[in-house]
Parts: sequence; C-alpha cells; structure tokens
Amino acid sequence: MPQPRPSARRRSLDGSSSEDEPLLSNGVSPEEEPNVLGATAEASLLGDPSRQPTSLFSAHTHDKRSRALEVRIAAAMFSFFVMGLIQSTVGLEDFYGLSDTLVSLTFLMTPLGYFLAAYVNSIIHLQFGQRGVAVIGPASQLLFVSSVSFHPRYSIFLLFSVIGGFGTGLLDGSWCAWAGGMAKNANVIQGFLHGSYSVGASLGPFMAGTMLSVGGKPWWSWYYVLSAFCLTTLVTSALAFWSQDADKYHAEKYKTPESSDSASKKSPWDMFKHIATWVCAAYFLAYVGIENSITGWIVVFMIRVRGTSPYLASICSSLFNIGMVVGRLGLGVVTEKHGVRRAVIVYLLLAAIFQVLFAVIDVPAVSAVLITMIGVLLGPLFPSGVIMVTRLLPQHLHVDAVSFVASVGEVGGALLPFALGVIADGLGIGSFQYIIIAQLVATLCIWMCFPKLSLSILPQVNAIRDDETRDE
Repeated sequence: MPQPRPSARRRSLDGSSSEDEPLLSNGVSPEEEPNVLGATAEASLLGDPSRQPTSLFSAHTHDKRSRALEVRIAAAMFSFFVMGLIQSTVGLEDFYGLSDTLVSLTFLMTPLGYFLAAYVNSIIHLQFGQRGVAVIGPASQLLFVSSVSFHPRYSIFLLFSVIGGFGTGLLDGSWCAWAGGMAKNANVIQGFLHGSYSVGASLGPFMAGTMLSVGGKPWWSWYYVLSAFCLTTLVTSALAFWSQDADKYHAEKYKTPESSDSASKKSPWDMFKHIATWVCAAYFLAYVGIENSITGWIVVFMIRVRGTSPYLASICSSLFNIGMVVGRLGLGVVTEKHGVRRAVIVYLLLAAIFQVLFAVIDVPAVSAVLITMIGVLLGPLFPSGVIMVTRLLPQHLHVDAVSFVASVGEVGGALLPFALGVIADGLGIGSFQYIIIAQLVATLCIWMCFPKLSLSILPQVNAIRDDETRDE
C-alpha cells in the first residue's frame, strides 16, 4: 500500500508555490483532491477533462446526461428555496395565545424531525434511491403546511411540525451529501443550494408580511401559498430524480461486486467510529447556533442597545440574510480555488474581527454594514462543513453522516439562541455581541481539528484510489 509523503512544497499551475501540506502518493494534496473517496458518474460530468466524449455518439450521450444533471441541480435548488420559505415563517402566537415558552417548543420539533430523517435516510436510499427522497421529502412538507392551513389545535400543530421537519431533514441531508460527493465544483454547487435556502429565508417574512398586512388575511392563509410551493417541489423533484432509483443508487455507490459485498456488511452506525463525524457535528452545532442567534436576537439588540428604530433594526436582520446569500453564491468559487480548510479559517477570522468592530463601534449605520459583512463571511461555512465530512468519510456513509451532522446543527440552532436568551436575562442583551465573538472563536477552534484528521485517512484513500485505477 503506498504511503503518503510527509510534506512537500506544492506548486500551482501558474508557478506560484503555497504552504507545506501533506501530499497523496500521486503528488496531490488532500486539500486539492476533488473527492478522495471516489466520484459518482454524475460528478464526472462537471468538468473532468479525462472523461470528455471521444465520439459523436458519446458526445450526444454526454450532453444528454449533463442536461439531466443540471435539471436535478435546479430541482434541488428550488427545494432548498422552499425550505427557507417554510422555516422562516410561523406566526401563530396571537392565534393560540401562547407564552414565549410554549412558542419555543416549535423550534424543538424541527430537530426531532431531522433526527428521524437521519435514522431512515439510508434505508430510503437503499430501497428507493434518490427517487424516494424526491417524493417522500416534499410530500412530508406538503402534509405539514397543508395541515397548518386548517389552523388545528396546537398539539396537532406540533405533531405535524415533526413531520415537516422530517421532510426538510430528508431533503437537506440527501441533497447535501449528493452535492458534497461531486468530484468537481462541489463547493460551488453547495453554495447554490444553501444560497437558495437563504433567498427563501430572506423573502419568506417579506412575502408573508406583505400578504397578511396588505390583504388583511389571517396568518394561516400564508400556508396556502406554502402548500402550492411544496406541491411544486414534489412535482419538480419527482420528475428530475425519477430515473435515480435504487438500482442506479447501488450502481453508483458500489462500483464492483466486491465493494458491494464489503459495504453491505457495514452498518450506517459505523459513521460514529470516525472522528470526523463528531468533529463536524460539533462544528455544525456551533455554527448553526451562531447563525440562528444573530437572526433571532439582532433586532432586539439594535432596538434596546443601539437605540435604533424597529424599521432599521429589521433592516439589519434582512441585510444579514442578504449577506448570507451573497456569501453562499459568491464565495463558493473562492473556496474551491483556495481550498476549503484554508478558506474557512480565513472566513472565521475575518468574521470575528468584524464582530469585534461591531461591538466597539456604536454607530447604527456602521453596525448595519458590519452585520452584512459578517453574513457574507458566514455564508459558505455550512456548505464547507458538508464538503469536509464527505471528503473524510467513506462514500457509503455520506448520506447517513450528513443527515446526522445536519440534525445536530438543527439542535444547535434551537438550543444556543435559547441559551443566549437566558444569559441575556441575567447580564442584559448587551452581552449578545460578546457571546457571538466567543461562539466564533469556539467554531474556529473546532474547525482547526479537521486538518489533523487527514494524515490518518490517507493510507485508506490511497488504497481506494489504487482499487479504482485497477477497475478502470
């Protein structure tokens, strides 16, 4: 079995050199390796020159498959857009007459649904392929929003919230794992997916508020609109992924009978044997907590501490979400070019610096600019975590691992903002800005644990590459 070289100066195509990094036996660093555990047939369509068509017939086939892949990416992006619409709007406090504590229960239902999705996601893939995900996920979301449109009792609402969280978790984990396993442009595709989510999360409150305030409609009428979006997701996803059945999933996941037999003997629970799973789970716990803490408390902070009007405070919240969209759509190319590990370190360091400036400079206009820049820098962090865990784990564990770490992220998104509120009750809402700084530093420390894992998996990576080379 070939062993990795300890280190070497790496030289890029333009002749410039970069810092020392461990190299694979073929001279490529794990930072640059597009998908160290093998790419699917779809992934090779995104730019691998070694797999370009060599005849008129193969060129026609290549173009057809490329268009099919583009349609699937577009369908996945639309499903993420609808996720953002659903998760950014609730609006039921006044109707049910709930206390803040009871309202907070709704934020715990989605993580529960995510954990259920993580448990059965691999089973759905094995039995139905991606086609099953494309149907069951949107159907669960449709069941949730359509039931809420009848404004049932609060206990029934909570039950259907779990079903909605299950559908969202199924789509989130599956499409993230699928995009993260692509050999080329994985960061870019991940950015498109999560950027679409941020667009939905930004437009959802605006669309719902405009409809309810201008039209004078009750809050549940917005769920009629969400039902139409979910139905559209169901149709488009089913059409786009209908050919991706269980046989296709097995063919791409297990390229040889030997690999199929070997992987079939392994349990999805094997993902917990990999340190990368736990590191990524901790990373998502911290990161999603930061994102939800900012979106949940920035308006209150700006009004109470900075003395701004509610309008300007809401503008700051919108600017943060817009910054997330820009970061996810625009920085994916930057991350792809400079490497996911290095890029995330830079993003987190700059975000911490901007957050310190946000705490020091007590000028509302400057605060708005800084919170926008923080949103831009935080935008690529979730997609980058997915890329990292898919590069460090065997391919047959991708779906299970991504579903699990995404569900842990949802827990962080529910618990950390709650913890921030408890701390703010004792220390004042002014502590918000310093807690965010501490969370950013903690997230950076967790991310720094990832590079230490690469050396331990390189022998496995080289062995898999040798097997793939022999197969070809």
